[in-house]
Formats: sequence, structure tokens, C-alpha cells
Amino acid sequence: MPINDPQSVQEQYASEQNLRARQALYEEDEGPHPWVVLWEALVEGAPRRVLEVGGGPGELSERMQRELGADVAYVDISPHMVGLARERGVDAHLGDVQALPFADESFDTAVAAWMLYHVPDLARGIAELARVLDPGGRLVAVTNSERHLFELRDLIAYPAREFELFSRENGEEYLRQSFSHVERRDADGLVTVRDRAKLAAYQESLQVATQPVPDEVELPFVVHRACSIFVATK
Repeated sequence: MPINDPQSVQEQYASEQNLRARQALYEEDEGPHPWVVLWEALVEGAPRRVLEVGGGPGELSERMQRELGADVAYVDISPHMVGLARERGVDAHLGDVQALPFADESFDTAVAAWMLYHVPDLARGIAELARVLDPGGRLVAVTNSERHLFELRDLIAYPAREFELFSRENGEEYLRQSFSHVERRDADGLVTVRDRAKLAAYQESLQVATQPVPDEVELPFVVHRACSIFVATK
């Protein structure tokens, strides 16, 4: 099932188990870290009124409130994730980036970290983010390259996509439809995995049909991480 299918996304994030399995893969990581680059992009904009979409358990929204003193609103299509974010003291709403429940020019900053590739109508979702931003407002969007973790994808025979998703390669093209200026900041590195169980958990967390990790996989298994942080200004 496509990873931007609404039902598939709902099932994927009905709990945090799949998300945590994928995050665990990166415990031994070298190179510029995308979360650091993302945070630097947020800090430099001195945000006061922030919208985070697809924020998962809400760690980033909570951090923006705590460390930046920002007024943060959060939207996610997963009731479970909304509940986790609320437990962190975040003003979390159940909703869809394709139809945001906010008035025009409600925020100076929007954040979409590793979520736009889940949006069925990508142009519509990005247009909605632009709509709720002030003139001169900034969207910080994080995604992966089509070559992200290619060694692991080859290992488990991850299927070739039959449709286009938001990525490093096409992100600027999509964002320029709604934003006047777009800057891309890459954060690439190497991930070393020494435990087959982590590879297996990652493979089992995916939404598409793949092959199991071979029992005889050579360890440590080293993969290339390729992420990009887009800063788009309205």
C-alpha cells in the first residue's frame, strides 16, 4: 500500500512502535545530523507563532515551547499521536495538512519534518501551509533523498515507487509553487548497525512489502543517510 495512502498512514501511526523502530536504526550515526540542522533553521527564524504538522509524539513542539518560548499549535491525523503530544503539554489538534483548521496568516513559522511524503495531494498540502503563514513567514520541511539508506533498501528488496513523493530531488520544485524563496540544506552521513535485530525491526516497521533481513547479513552493516532540510519563505 502506498505510504501516502491515508488508511496506511493511520495504521502506521496508530502507535509509536513503528516510528521508534526506525529511529533506533540511527543510534550510531556520523555526519551532520538532520535534527541539528532543523533546529538551527528554526532558531535563526526566531519563531513566535509556530504550526507543526505531522509532529508524531510531539517532542519537537514541546522543545520549541520550552526552549524558544514559542506559541505552538500542532496538527496530526493520528489520534494516538495527538494524545501523546497533549500529554507533553502541546496544543495538539486532530487534522489534515490538506485542510488546516486555521485562518489565513495565523503563524510566522510552520514545520513539516519527515511527513510531506505521506500527503496524498502534495501541492494542496503545501499551499495550505503557505496560506496559514504571514507574508515573509517560513516553512521548515525535512525529507529524505531517493538514495537515503539505499544499501538497506537493496538488502530487503524495497520496491521501486510507482508514484512521486516529496523528496530531496523534487522538494524545491513543489515548494516554489507556493513560496517565493526556497533554500535546501543537506545533512548526509553514515549509519552503522551492529545488531541484526535493529535491521529486522526497521524492515518490519515499513508500510510496503519487502523481504526479511537475511540471517547471514554481514555486520556491522553500514548505510548512507541522505536527508535535506528545506527553508521556504512566503
